Amino acid sequence: MSHLHIRSAQPDDVGLIIGFIRELAEYEKLSDQVVADPAQMLEHLFGARPFAEVLIGEVDGTAAGFALFFHNYSTFLGKPGIYLEDLYVRSSARGTGLGTALLGKLASLAVERGCGRLEWSVLDWNEPAIDFYKRLGAQPLDDWTQYRLTGPALHVLGQRSV
Repeated sequence: MSHLHIRSAQPDDVGLIIGFIRELAEYEKLSDQVVADPAQMLEHLFGARPFAEVLIGEVDGTAAGFALFFHNYSTFLGKPGIYLEDLYVRSSARGTGLGTALLGKLASLAVERGCGRLEWSVLDWNEPAIDFYKRLGAQPLDDWTQYRLTGPALHVLGQRSV
């Protein structure tokens, strides 16, 4: 049986985190979209104003997965929440329970921090992930559509502010 350990990422983990992000992007067929820069990542995760946190999952002492998350806020609940941006477990560690351990740690943090929910998005073709999440008791939000504003459209709208 494998020994699993979940720890908070440290500044010297930035290279590892970017490596995980690239592996995840390759799995999701989105490698061309990864432009993350190590110096920028270091500042955003560990600088004066951190924007996100990372958990590193280890199997038998070797880093094999990660979860990158940040807080959001539910006005309806009147409570903070945790949004899971990325969850990734290397194929060699799938089936060890590491994904469940990472999500379990996030759920524990959400409870400790008084959060009302833990949420994330999943690509609609990623059936293994969808099945995994459903086995944990997660429910899809079929009546919600996610929108995104990036690049030139983001800048154009930003220039409209008063």
